[in-house]
Amino acid sequence: MKLEGPLKYLLLLIIICWVILAIIFGLTDLEISKALLNRKSIWANIGKYFGEGPGYGLIAISIGILIGSREEDLKKQRTALYIILIIGIVFLIMAITFDNLWFITFGGGISIFVLIFLFLTRGKDLKEYNTIATFIICLAIINPLLFVQITKVMCGRVRFNDLSPGYSNYTPWYLPPGPLSGIQGNASFPSGHTAMGWMFLPLLIGVRNRKWKNPIKILVIILVIGFGLFLGVSRIVTGDHYASDVLFSTGVAAIATIWLYQKFYIEKA
Repeated sequence: MKLEGPLKYLLLLIIICWVILAIIFGLTDLEISKALLNRKSIWANIGKYFGEGPGYGLIAISIGILIGSREEDLKKQRTALYIILIIGIVFLIMAITFDNLWFITFGGGISIFVLIFLFLTRGKDLKEYNTIATFIICLAIINPLLFVQITKVMCGRVRFNDLSPGYSNYTPWYLPPGPLSGIQGNASFPSGHTAMGWMFLPLLIGVRNRKWKNPIKILVIILVIGFGLFLGVSRIVTGDHYASDVLFSTGVAAIATIWLYQKFYIEKA
């Protein structure tokens, strides 16, 4: 990946911060978790149970765009999105039937965000969103799907909530128990929720040409970065992840976003 100008320095800054924090968290993960733990925290539990919903919604919209934009007719372009909306509603109905929180998160995230997107883009050609949709799907494959899921199994780190009395089975991120522990269900490292929280990073592209004082740009930056941080910290507070679990999902999301931006917006310009 050959970067020039601001992107090069941004990548360097991210890597330096990542390395520094990785060292710090490698020494302090357990103490950080002890200090922040609050399993009854309302806001943290909202992140725990419903935080992945917006990410699912964004991915669903991107899939709908890529399928629908093959059509020339603007009305037919939205057929895939309507089908995805129906799927989301079905999951919500199943959530009520089976009293399943994940169904609520999945179905609610898809339904709400697809509805909002359909409302905001009525009359517009979905082909305008092809590049950003492809960007989002690639990010989803790189981070939440491949990096997070494969690394979870390979590392097999025991979650803070599952540590034995005295924390004797705690391991720092750089000394993971290994695949055998992962197969047994230990999947703390890295954080999947955090990876889903950073799925909104590509939306920053939409405001990249606005001035830094522009209120829309400021709002988008605050919402995107704020949501990612909210999900990451919430996972530490509920005891489901360590700070380093959150750090690595965040780092991969940031670097993958820079690389994809280079591929889709710089090299093709």
